[in-house]
Amino acid sequence: MKYKLLGNSGLRVSELCLGTMTFGLEWNWGSNRSESQQVFETYSNAGGNFFDTANRYTEGTSEKWLGEMIASDRDHFVLATKFALKDRNGDPNFAGNHRKNLMRSVKTSLERLNTEYIDLLWIHAWDFTTRTEEVMRGLEDLVTRGLVHYIGVSDTPAWIVSQCNTLAELRGWAKFAALQVEYNLLQRSPEADLLPMAKALDLAVTPWAPLAGGALTGKYLKDEAGRVKENSERRGDRANKIASVVVGVAQRLGVTPAQVAIQWTRQRDQLVIPIIGARLPHQLEDSLKCVDLLIPDEELKLLNEISQQNLGFPHEFLETDGVKDVLFGGTFEQVDNHRKKDLR
Repeated sequence: MKYKLLGNSGLRVSELCLGTMTFGLEWNWGSNRSESQQVFETYSNAGGNFFDTANRYTEGTSEKWLGEMIASDRDHFVLATKFALKDRNGDPNFAGNHRKNLMRSVKTSLERLNTEYIDLLWIHAWDFTTRTEEVMRGLEDLVTRGLVHYIGVSDTPAWIVSQCNTLAELRGWAKFAALQVEYNLLQRSPEADLLPMAKALDLAVTPWAPLAGGALTGKYLKDEAGRVKENSERRGDRANKIASVVVGVAQRLGVTPAQVAIQWTRQRDQLVIPIIGARLPHQLEDSLKCVDLLIPDEELKLLNEISQQNLGFPHEFLETDGVKDVLFGGTFEQVDNHRKKDLR
């Protein structure tokens, strides 16, 4: 396992992050304690040091078990958890981005994790009720107190992330070092604004669901009776076409579809650290092998073409010949724009 710098920070993290949403049986699809321990050891023995959990995962069991697993060498591991999602139903202040919930949630996470500090604290999702000043000052207070080392943001519009980091830079506060988004061959809309923003602000991108819930492994192409699965975002015609191409690429390269799908998220001209998860050790062992894969250009082109998405306005508009003509006075093809690759 190689290591990457976490965005604009100096923190060294492994090139794949282990997501631990599967640690616990409370949601009726996870791993028991023994299986979770085996997954943890498989990842650690491969050189992995970067773990992702959250206060909500398996009703707190994920944090509790992960805390127990890293306790023997706490300073070696990079521990990331989240706040913002509910810890109690029926109480509006037991959820959200505001200071009261932030402080309460971090306190309870530290107790469950049985640790004195969190290496990376994520805002789990933006609630659109708390001002950026309150959020960033609250996070800065936690960093100043040594309870949190670095901060990141998940599932939040690009304009808000940019506003937050600009404010933090102006005030001399801690800035987001990483961005967490859903990104895979079925979900490429982050390429419009979120990924270019992350590159411009030097944020590490940590995609969740790089396998699209398993759809990109090909397991949903047909059910037990051989019929096409029900229509949905991950099981509809478009998803099936993309999954079929992934399977074909994997067969030609002599690897598994999971390795192709995960590597596709990594094979970009910016810092991407996928969050991989597994219920059983052999599933994780398979995913980890993606670091040895380099998808050839011709196969990469096939994957990109079959999964291409409309980036919407203004991106599609600005790419039209008419707009290019009036912006460049008919000289578009003569201008060597060295910045375009960096900005798109």
